[in-house]
Amino acid sequence: MEFRLGTPDDIGIMCALRKKQLVDEGISPSVDIDAELREFFEKKLRSGELVEWLLEEQGEIVATGAIVFYEFPPTYTNRSGVKGYITNMYTKPEYRGRGIATSMLARLAEEAKRRGVKKLWLGASKMGRPVYEKFGFKDSDGWLELNI
Repeated sequence: MEFRLGTPDDIGIMCALRKKQLVDEGISPSVDIDAELREFFEKKLRSGELVEWLLEEQGEIVATGAIVFYEFPPTYTNRSGVKGYITNMYTKPEYRGRGIATSMLARLAEEAKRRGVKKLWLGASKMGRPVYEKFGFKDSDGWLELNI
């Protein structure tokens, strides 16, 4: 298995895995979001605001994880104001329980550090919450946050 960064050529699989993630979280696919997902990925990848890692095995993408960088007003604890939002964390069911999500989080945290970002946050599903807490994320008003 090989980790690699997603590119615009991967937007189709990014969209497909995002939809699987949402369904796994119990969200009913009641509307078609293909165009909106494609537009999001194209815009954010092009601007550099999104970094998405993919895990590939024999030409098949089996896991993904992303970080979206958002700019907020600076604070005393986050002078740049930039935070990284962890999203699109998804591992195909047959690959779960192998530490893939933890490896994905480590890559995303390293990207944040490289950019000088000091805070990560995310909204966790019930399934993902133990992984994030073990990684060091702490509850903060319904979100999970990590100071890096």
